[in-house]
Amino acid sequence: MPLLDPTLWQDGPTLTGGTVPVVEPATGRTLATIGLAAPADVAEAAVRARAAQDGWGRATHLERAAVLRRAGDLFAAHADELREWIVRESGSIPGKGDFELHVAAQECYEAAALASRPVGQVLPSEAPRLSFTRRVPAGVVGVIAPFNAPLILSIRSAAPALALGNAVLLKPDRRTAVCGGLALAAVFAAAGLPAGLLQVLPGGGETGAAVVADPRTRVVSFTGSTASGRAVGELAGRHLKRAHLELGGNSALVVLRDADVEAAVAQASWGTFFHQGQICMTAGRHLVHASLYDEYVERLAARAEELAVGDPHRERVHLGPLIDRAQLERVHALVEASTAQGAKLVAGGTHRDLFYRPTVLAGVTDDTPAYAQEVFGPVAPVRSFATEEEAVALASAGPYGLSLGIVTRDTARGLALADRIPTGIAHINDQTVNDEAVAPFGGVGASGTGARFGGEANLDAFTELRWTTTRATPAGHPF
Repeated sequence: MPLLDPTLWQDGPTLTGGTVPVVEPATGRTLATIGLAAPADVAEAAVRARAAQDGWGRATHLERAAVLRRAGDLFAAHADELREWIVRESGSIPGKGDFELHVAAQECYEAAALASRPVGQVLPSEAPRLSFTRRVPAGVVGVIAPFNAPLILSIRSAAPALALGNAVLLKPDRRTAVCGGLALAAVFAAAGLPAGLLQVLPGGGETGAAVVADPRTRVVSFTGSTASGRAVGELAGRHLKRAHLELGGNSALVVLRDADVEAAVAQASWGTFFHQGQICMTAGRHLVHASLYDEYVERLAARAEELAVGDPHRERVHLGPLIDRAQLERVHALVEASTAQGAKLVAGGTHRDLFYRPTVLAGVTDDTPAYAQEVFGPVAPVRSFATEEEAVALASAGPYGLSLGIVTRDTARGLALADRIPTGIAHINDQTVNDEAVAPFGGVGASGTGARFGGEANLDAFTELRWTTTRATPAGHPF
């Protein structure tokens, strides 16, 4: 029996925002119809979530961990069905769907382990009393997730928040509301999560704002663009609640003079063209030593021309479609503006429907739009540098600080160089797109508020630290 049944979504009985088709970007076909959450629906969902959270927060760590482990198993058991939704709804190639499912399962297993972590410390005290700290659930956590890696970017907040005793209001992007929202609800329901703890609220910006502003939401976990993240952070600050923001990037891939060019190009093509460049960690700036520059551009362009672009559900391809027409128009406008300002189009720059060819631009400068801005498309701007000092300056320039890749035969040299470039993530002899459930994840500057996901970071993100004392007899005071 399928885990996901589209016939159950037709009317959205608890949502009042109308309905919207689930569209396959590769074909324009309607896969299903889902209900949308209006801002007014958020308050009702938050009331239900808060009521359910009271008992869940008092459940034993064994009970919570068991649900998370079963959820992880279900992602594997229903991989074929869930993969198809990821491929068709988000335009992913099957391998990217498998990666999301693997990470989703691992996020659940890691979250299960969080439930039994030590919850506090015994503190010294001047008074004759037992003084200690204890982590307690935050209560209701708002999770707002984007379209590009919808399952991963929902589960990485929802799973640890639930494991630590919270309820979750999940607002997926309405373009990927199934694989980024309803799929999670189906998995956790089958895993035995008590009713009410996970409320899925597909919708737009107004619905997300209602999630942030609702007084029952104590913590907000947002993944998305820097512009939207600023708005979320401002609104959360106005309501005096924590906001964990994982935002955009324009990450640099630095190819040092001693690098193997073919190996560097293999890293570069994956780092820029994976999932059509619709990844926050995408290598958006290729910085190559001048002695390797011409060969690098030639080889990267040749690699781009070899890649197949098409419908990932029906064809064996390397790249699928961009998510929608608006994204396509933005990507193409940046490429055209870049060539108009003098950048050389070496490969790509064309599209059929939503299928954009992997694109290589040479001769870019600080002012080249596709170099200076986050493109969120399969575009590789390549720029040369003469010295390591220049490479550091170029890689450090701009507002973002998410990921960094350095390719070199000397790993110690690569590590030393990475220490000089402010980013939340750095990889030596690997490209910029990496993710593991056990690793902290986050950026600096316009890329967000630092590492707020993964491992120990989740404990800080989704609990409150309470100070408690106890005495054998009531304390005496001078008045």
